[in-house]
Amino acid sequence: MANTPLELTRAIRIHGCRGHPGTSVPLRYIGGLNEASLALSQGVPLKLAVARAGYREQESTSVHVSGDSTALRGMLANQLCEIVIDPKFSDLGITQHGRDLWMIFAVPFKPPSAANTDSVDNELLARINSARAQSRRCGGKLLPAAPALQPNAMLRAAAEQHARDMLVHNYFAHDGQDGSSPAQRVAATGYRYRIVGENIASGPENAAEAVAGWIASPEHCENLMDARFLESGVAYAASSSGPPRIYWVQEFARRAADASAP
Repeated sequence: MANTPLELTRAIRIHGCRGHPGTSVPLRYIGGLNEASLALSQGVPLKLAVARAGYREQESTSVHVSGDSTALRGMLANQLCEIVIDPKFSDLGITQHGRDLWMIFAVPFKPPSAANTDSVDNELLARINSARAQSRRCGGKLLPAAPALQPNAMLRAAAEQHARDMLVHNYFAHDGQDGSSPAQRVAATGYRYRIVGENIASGPENAAEAVAGWIASPEHCENLMDARFLESGVAYAASSSGPPRIYWVQEFARRAADASAP
């Protein structure tokens, strides 16, 4: 029978609660989150406690229970059931003082590694082209399917430059830190354009999330489905230490030489 808070939490996670099935995704016991839960018990706000402990999170939540193991079991199996069995919360930290218990459930920040840049960028463009392959409603507009975008090295360079600039200077905007517009950044690579567009995102940890977010946003969706665009460059940049931050950029364009194309 589960006796410790960790054993009890893991048991409920596996077997389920409130009629919900459990999950086979393991719950890791993380030292950094233990430090954060200790700070939490001393009155430090959750986000600050987690950051001070050096744990890089995508999301976290906490619980304070006062009582015996029966009270803890009831709290975890009832009020906190959805959190305990949610596979996205893969990490746990615990601090206990007598009958008081503090727990932190967290989702770690897992951006793509730099070694996977090419494969992630290729996946991003493939998902965008898959979305363009069928008609789609973008807000109040129903847009027809559009031809697949062709990758372009100069557009990718412009996307990489802007993603890195947002990461280094900690901002999120289409205008660059130097005041440059998307069109100016594309032109600076030597690309002679007829029309330019740009989508940006902050927060998604993978290509699937980034594209899903753009499709859900009417303006970004319209860019993504715009048949006038024939080429594209995509890129992302993520922090490797400190506060977790990740930026995604897609440049859309059509060459000036294509002005006579339909």
